[in-house]
Amino acid sequence: MKISRFSVAFGAVSAIAVSAAAEQPAADPAKGQQIANQVCAACHAADGNSTIPANPRLAGQSADYLVKQLTDLAKPAGDKSGRENPVMGAFALTLSDADRRNVAAWFAAQPPKPDVAKDKQSAELGQRIYRSGVVDQGVPACAGCHGPTGAGLPVLYPRIGGQHAEYLVAQLKAFREGSRRNSLPMEQIAFRMTDAEMSAVAEFVSGLRSN
Repeated sequence: MKISRFSVAFGAVSAIAVSAAAEQPAADPAKGQQIANQVCAACHAADGNSTIPANPRLAGQSADYLVKQLTDLAKPAGDKSGRENPVMGAFALTLSDADRRNVAAWFAAQPPKPDVAKDKQSAELGQRIYRSGVVDQGVPACAGCHGPTGAGLPVLYPRIGGQHAEYLVAQLKAFREGSRRNSLPMEQIAFRMTDAEMSAVAEFVSGLRSN
């Protein structure tokens, strides 16, 4: 039943997200590249393949997902569907809707350069959780939404395969602690995970190849 509730919640979000995406005008990746070069490159690299563990890799990420995150980051503090990040929040506020679509389209089109798992023992535990979940804690398998290779599903579930482990752990903790509130299912899942389980899953996912 717990997993079924996650499915229902994701289903409701999917209908809204797909409808919203269909109504948007076409993005211009060339204009997005200009924004990336001028503003994003210092933290995420011009092609979105960040080399800084605390900053996510954006290359190959779903454009619609990136647009949603920029939109949520621009929401006022305390918004129940937002994300709290002073640096990214300030940046997101400077972007128009068209800017967000353009820069997202640029990063989505860039070939990703995945990370590699560094701790074999931790990655083995993470693999079990990713593939099968933690049944007695009500934690569903990550692969159920993010796919067997971490490629995700555009609009709905982000690409996480090859992402920095440090960044993934930080996001799981943010969901658990309430500073990131833009995915109710992820809040519920993270609340049921220990720090060790989060680290293990992140370690395994960092070594996944989704293309």
